[in-house]
Amino acid sequence: MDNSEGGYVRLSKLTIILIAFVLGMGSTPLFAQQSTLNMTEGVTGISNTVYNLHMTILFICIAIAIIVFGIMFWSLYRHRKSKGAVAAKFHESTTVEIIWTAIPIVILIAMAVPSTQALILMEDTTEADITIQITGSQWKWHYRYFDDDLEFYSRLTTSQAEINNEVEKQPYYLKEVDNPLVLPINKKIRFLITADDVIHSWWVPAFAVKKDANPGFINEAWTRIDTPGIYRGQCAELCGKDHGFMPIVVTALEPAAYDTWLAQAKVTAKQQLQAEQDSLTKTLDMPAMMTLGESVYNRACAACHQAGGLGIPGAFPALKNSPIALGDVNKHIDIVLHGVSGTAMAAFAKQLTKKELAAVITYERNAWENNTGDIVQPAQIDTALSNSN
Repeated sequence: MDNSEGGYVRLSKLTIILIAFVLGMGSTPLFAQQSTLNMTEGVTGISNTVYNLHMTILFICIAIAIIVFGIMFWSLYRHRKSKGAVAAKFHESTTVEIIWTAIPIVILIAMAVPSTQALILMEDTTEADITIQITGSQWKWHYRYFDDDLEFYSRLTTSQAEINNEVEKQPYYLKEVDNPLVLPINKKIRFLITADDVIHSWWVPAFAVKKDANPGFINEAWTRIDTPGIYRGQCAELCGKDHGFMPIVVTALEPAAYDTWLAQAKVTAKQQLQAEQDSLTKTLDMPAMMTLGESVYNRACAACHQAGGLGIPGAFPALKNSPIALGDVNKHIDIVLHGVSGTAMAAFAKQLTKKELAAVITYERNAWENNTGDIVQPAQIDTALSNSN
C-alpha cells in the first residue's frame, strides 16, 4: 500500500470516528436537552416531531460537513507544494458527476419526506375538541372560547415600577398576565388567530406553535398538550412601542380540573355582567371613580399617554391640560369608546366594562390638575353606546 492509499484509509477511519462521536453526543440528554442553544422538545406531539426533525437534519448536515471539509483539509495538507505535490491532469468523468449529483438528491429527498409529513400534520386542524379565537391588539391578547360562550382579555401584569427599575424584578418579569389562557391536556385545541390593528404573532415554544395574527385574516393552528403545567410565550412580530410587553401564558390542566375552572369562569363572567347592569342604576362619587379610574388608566392607558398624562410628543398626545380632557365630555367619551381612526388610539368599548370606562374618563378629566369636576357615570356610557349602534 502506498502513502496515498494509507492516507485515504486513515481519513476514512477518522471520518467514521468523528461522525459516530457527533451522532453519539447528539443522542445524549447532556447535548440535546441541557444546551441553552438547542431547540427544546416541548410538551406536544407536534413539538416532538419538530424537535426530532430538527435534530435529524442537523446531524445530516454535520456529517456532510465533516466528510466534505475533512477531505478538503486532508487533501490540502497531503498534497501541499512543500512536499513536491504536482496537480494531476484528467478529463471529466461522467460516472463521478452522476454520483455527486445523485447523492445530494437522495439526501434532499430523505430530508424532504419527513419535513413534508410534519408540515401536513401541523396544518391539519380538523376534528378539534375545542376551538378558540385568538385576537392580538396593541398590546394584549383576547381569547374567545367558541363552544362555551366565554371570552376575556389577557394583559401584562408586571408593574411599571419593575419596568423602571424602581423595585426588584419578580422571577417571571414581563412574563405574567392577569388572565392566562386555560386549556385541557389530551384534547385537540384549534386556534383561529387574527388581529385588530397591526400584525402580531402568537408563539408558544413548548407547543411548537407560531402563527401570525393578521388584521382581516384568520390563520389556523392546533395543539394537543401532553403534560399539565404553565407554558409561556411572546408576541413574535414587531408590533409597535410595547411589543416586548405582550406575553402569552397558557395553563394546561387535567380534564377534570379544566371543567371545574370553566364552570367557575362562566359563573364569574355572569356575576360581572350582573354587576355591570347594577352599576347603571347607581350614582358613583368622585373618590370611588378616581380610585378605580387610576387603576384602569395605569393598566390600559399609561403605556401610551404615560403615568403623568404627559404623553410622548409626536407619538401619543398628552392628556394633562389637553383640549380632549378639558373639553366636551361627550367627545371625550366618544374617543375612548370608539378610538381614533388612523392612529394608535384603540377603541375600548369592548375592552373595559361600562363602570371602568366611566371611571377612567372621570380620572382623565380630574387628574394632573385638570380638575374639571366632571363625574362620568356608567349610565352615560351605556347611553353613548346605545346611540352609536
